[in-house]
Amino acid sequence: MDLKHSSAFPPEILAPAGNKASFLAAIAAGADAVYCGLKFFSARMAAKNFTIEEFTALVDLAHIKGVKVFVALNSLLKPDELIQAGQFLDLLQCQVKPDAIIIQDLGMVPLIKQTGFSGEVHLSTLANASFPAALQIIRQHLHVDRVVLPRELNVDELRILARECPADLDLEVFVHGALCYGVSGRCYWSSYMGGKSGLRGRCVQPCRRRYTQTGQTHRYFSCQDLSVDVLAKVLLSIPKVRTWKIEGRKKGPHYVYYTVRAYRMLRDHHRNSKMKKEALDLLGRALGRTGTHYQFLPQRPQDPVNLRNQTGSGMLVGKVKGAKQNSYFNTREALFPGDVLRIGYEDESGHHTIRIGRAIPKGGRMYLSPSSKITVARGAPVFLTDRREKHLDNKISGLAAQLDSIQSSGRRGSAFILSLPAGTKKKSRLLEVPVFRSLAGTNPPERFGLWLSGGIIKKISGKIASRISWWLSPIIWPENEKAVVEQVKLAIKKGGRHFVLNAPWQIAFFKRRERFKLWAGPFCNLANPLAVDIAGTMGFYGAVVSPELGSEDYLRLPRHSPIPLGIVTKGNWPLCVARTLAEDIRQNKAFSSPMGEQAWATRYGSDYWIYPNWKLDLRAHKNALRKAGYALFIDLIEPLPKGVKMKRRKGLWNWDINLP
Repeated sequence: MDLKHSSAFPPEILAPAGNKASFLAAIAAGADAVYCGLKFFSARMAAKNFTIEEFTALVDLAHIKGVKVFVALNSLLKPDELIQAGQFLDLLQCQVKPDAIIIQDLGMVPLIKQTGFSGEVHLSTLANASFPAALQIIRQHLHVDRVVLPRELNVDELRILARECPADLDLEVFVHGALCYGVSGRCYWSSYMGGKSGLRGRCVQPCRRRYTQTGQTHRYFSCQDLSVDVLAKVLLSIPKVRTWKIEGRKKGPHYVYYTVRAYRMLRDHHRNSKMKKEALDLLGRALGRTGTHYQFLPQRPQDPVNLRNQTGSGMLVGKVKGAKQNSYFNTREALFPGDVLRIGYEDESGHHTIRIGRAIPKGGRMYLSPSSKITVARGAPVFLTDRREKHLDNKISGLAAQLDSIQSSGRRGSAFILSLPAGTKKKSRLLEVPVFRSLAGTNPPERFGLWLSGGIIKKISGKIASRISWWLSPIIWPENEKAVVEQVKLAIKKGGRHFVLNAPWQIAFFKRRERFKLWAGPFCNLANPLAVDIAGTMGFYGAVVSPELGSEDYLRLPRHSPIPLGIVTKGNWPLCVARTLAEDIRQNKAFSSPMGEQAWATRYGSDYWIYPNWKLDLRAHKNALRKAGYALFIDLIEPLPKGVKMKRRKGLWNWDINLP
């Protein structure tokens, strides 16, 4: 009997680690596995991460302790990064030998083959495998061992996915940690507004900021933390869920130690009320945000945005009182030497961190040292973000001492040589295609696109259906899959042959793919020729590249693309797509950022789309793109809500700055 797939075999607790102390804290707490990033290609580049040398010794120590180590290489790869990524993967294979790597970019699949990486391959939640039919396609074409599922799924949906999951594929589920407002892999907010891509691990968290609508200013998109806590026992009834994942690679060792210990208790002693109570106490003191079950219980979903709760990272321990030269706060918790405090929210002026030098009892007063450079606002919150209790420090120090006895193998250079696909020599006629939500009030050209929906397809006649490129939604939840399949069938029955799929896995809806022109849409986040090549082997006729790239990336990509390429040159591109919207936000009405940028929220199907009031516009560079080899130019057209005014901006996004 294969214990790996036995219901008697408990799921592993997977802990985050963004630095050495957190890595050792995970081991000390009894984690079954640790996931972390290094200095490159991680979707948490803001974490401190590790060098190859220090990481090798930590992995050796973890293996001695029976703990597995996963490396996150889950960043979107640009064309000029493929050689470096291959060399890095080669060094991991030869020197570090992690148990698995976590990937987002399809281009990592051929790199894994080229380097001969022998560990497991896990598909990141950024890849958005959100519906049952996706799992068979993923296993068949990518040959990964595990899929990390979206946080937005409820337990009934997890059961559906588990039931349809191939026998040789495992599932991983988040049980605790920060929630992004946008669905993973479907958020471009940070990139659009600040040139820092969440798909590349550089998110500046614009969703955490204050926004104003109808005179009210709140953190309308700042989510509380996910905390499945005692409900995690329900996951024990789903054997396919092999891993409980704790988010938090930017967190300190205290958070890692407390959350791992808590979920071990909830897994191993879920019938013991005393242990469950102790676990909840540990989670309450882990220094995360206020917790929410989010969508986990479908009959009792919780809004992750609660305007009455603070959503700053850490435990709220007080608020600043007094004048600038004599400011202080009364602490709600006992503070100890070495504790780290953050004064204020991270997006507000005057916020800073301090380390406590002496113990302060609960209710005690702590004065803040005045500084001419920092103005602390009266009423500013004070958060406890990390602490080092003596017992935890002793555990970490003891494990660190064992690292000295581990002999690290000498570093060698990589022998990796990149192999790229040959570019297509087939010349395609250039098409410029506008894409509409509906045909009301439009005069569509000979070729145009429509977002596929039940209401739209039923109204379209067979005479016009063959002229349309049918666009599928970038997110399909288990509850939507059957309806989407029926819509696709009806579009085909009416003569539809052109489809744009906005997740690679949506190709599962087409059995005889040679009959159609299937394009991988821009939400597939394809950004390099290896990723495009994988799309071609899956059955795609062409690919619309990621809209996040810069000019150098765009112009370089077609040289080695084996299939025709398209690009969004104009239109309304969303800041993000989400499954929830705070009840206090009014749809189709503008809201403003602190910098005066405006956006609006609207609902399509079961999801909410957030749009800025300026368009992406690369029309000035059409000639360069045409010469580079692009065969399809796309204009995304959204109905403008009444009262929302579009702003005139260049709309170049990352064209000039070449996404870092």
